[in-house]
Amino acid sequence: MPDVFAELEWRGFVQQATPELEAHLRAERRSIYCGFDPTAHSLQLGNLMPLMLLKYLQLGGHRPIIVMGGGTGLIGDPSGKRNERPLLSREQIRDHLQRQRDQMAHLLDFDDRHTGALVVNNADWLEKQSLVDFLRDIGKHFSVNVMMQKESVRARLETGISYTEFSYMLLQAYDFLHLFRDKRYHSTVQVGGSDQWGNITAGIDLIRRVEGSEAHGLVSPLLTTSSGAKFGKTEGGAIWLDPAQTSPYQLYQYWINVDDRDVEKYLKLFSLKPRAEIEALIESTRRDPARREAQRTLAAEITERIHGPEAVQAAVSASASAFGEIVDAGDLDSALKAMEQNAPTTEVQIRPATVVDALVAANLAQSKSEARRLIQQGGVYLNTRRVESVEEKVNPEDWVGGSRLLLRRGKKNYALLRAAN
Repeated sequence: MPDVFAELEWRGFVQQATPELEAHLRAERRSIYCGFDPTAHSLQLGNLMPLMLLKYLQLGGHRPIIVMGGGTGLIGDPSGKRNERPLLSREQIRDHLQRQRDQMAHLLDFDDRHTGALVVNNADWLEKQSLVDFLRDIGKHFSVNVMMQKESVRARLETGISYTEFSYMLLQAYDFLHLFRDKRYHSTVQVGGSDQWGNITAGIDLIRRVEGSEAHGLVSPLLTTSSGAKFGKTEGGAIWLDPAQTSPYQLYQYWINVDDRDVEKYLKLFSLKPRAEIEALIESTRRDPARREAQRTLAAEITERIHGPEAVQAAVSASASAFGEIVDAGDLDSALKAMEQNAPTTEVQIRPATVVDALVAANLAQSKSEARRLIQQGGVYLNTRRVESVEEKVNPEDWVGGSRLLLRRGKKNYALLRAAN
């Protein structure tokens, strides 16, 4: 990738950057760092954007450095928060660090001799600092007046900010200085989300004041959907990369259901496909949006990258059965077995006699009257066929494999019933 900065701009990763960053990246291989907050034991889908930014920088010949906030995580970043974050124990943070590191291994190359990603914990250097030395050597370079103008601080002044959180900017700036000084890393670039611009420029200023040297920063836009919702969130909450919290099937479905207005943006940000293939997918989707070719491609690629090929095959099979694309009885049986492991499933002790009863048991309708209305509107499916009558019964042969029943309401709402006997 001869011009990685141009690639990042085309893909939508660049909202703001220091003026000489493009030339800096073109001149030679750089070590580029991004910080991650270890407040949860799993990464969320929202973390995928900075990881993809690092991935493209890595493909461009640069080395990513992951700074896990084992030290700053004990303090808490005020950026983007209305209230102070709960402080975690050191044991919790260590556990979160290891879990997140394992997830990152699916997304970045850690083995390449020249560009392999490195993971460091800022507790290794922050906890060695004495308060007096830190205030004397680092604190004197910061103006309180300037700090209060930074968005991450200014936004919290109305609701209140503790001295602990107010100090976060100094700690993150010191991270940049430490990684710049340490010959093992000599990191000259920091990247992050746009809410981190104030913290990044604080580190750049500190390096200039203390070392008399130049450093650089780049921030990406905070991603939202076309409806204004935060990317990576659903009505049920966050989408996690841990399969125990968000199944591969649910992750796959998140991407399948991406709005047509968003899919071009997401393809550029999250797919590793080259520009020509992405442009062809976008054009194909514009010509025939009903096929959702771009969404299917994106869903398969990301699910496989995070959870592996077997998980994506199971998710594809389960998705096909949920939306009536499998008609062969044998295929439907194997698909529902996969779906049972990944999709919302309700176990029933007594098998419902009618489709109306089944819709209520599966929580696809709140009442029998609602269930009848849905059937009359033509939006209910039993396994792969449309239900035509409110009187339709659930027959023994409808139970796939003798124990599973697939119900669908509309295009996206489905449920799997499993008979206990």
